[in-house]
Amino acid sequence: MATVLVLNSSASGADSVSRQLVQSTVSRLRSQNPGLHVVERDLDTAPVPHLNAETTAAVRAGINGTPAQRDALALSNALVEELKAADTIVIGAPMYNFGIPSTLKSWFDYVLRAGITFSYSEAGPEGLLKNKRAIVVESRGGLYSSGPAQVMDSQEPHLRTMLGFAGITDVTFIRAEKLGYGPEAREEAIRNANAELALVA
Repeated sequence: MATVLVLNSSASGADSVSRQLVQSTVSRLRSQNPGLHVVERDLDTAPVPHLNAETTAAVRAGINGTPAQRDALALSNALVEELKAADTIVIGAPMYNFGIPSTLKSWFDYVLRAGITFSYSEAGPEGLLKNKRAIVVESRGGLYSSGPAQVMDSQEPHLRTMLGFAGITDVTFIRAEKLGYGPEAREEAIRNANAELALVA
């Protein structure tokens, strides 16, 4: 059975464009495969805690001497297993201050683990989660895929790097841009993103 892992990270609730487009993506995937198994993580309503000195030792070194460390390691193991089990990962990633939400970054902090999702060798790091694909839905108030603001885009390059670090290199980015340019621009951005999703999903 094919499995899809869905990650939403927007803090905008029902008004979130990325959430709407993620839902559209999942609906299209279900229409092609009615038996699809979907696992959803809402990183806004159930955020992954940010790492601190205590929990970093648990996630990175497997140290479990305190209750907080045991909880962090158990959560990390669960998130990694969800990721390993997924054939496709659908990520809703709004742009906040030119980057991704801290909640989404925390999820990556818990799943990017040496020896588990990537390894180090003399040739450099190698991702261990191969043969997966990711569909990343990005929502942006401005235009960052081209033009003078492109250099300020710390969202897409960061996501591509982190996914690739785990071995997930089959990544498609769907961008809904210029959402802050007024109602007409917003509607056009959503319409264009949905048209791209129809081809991808």
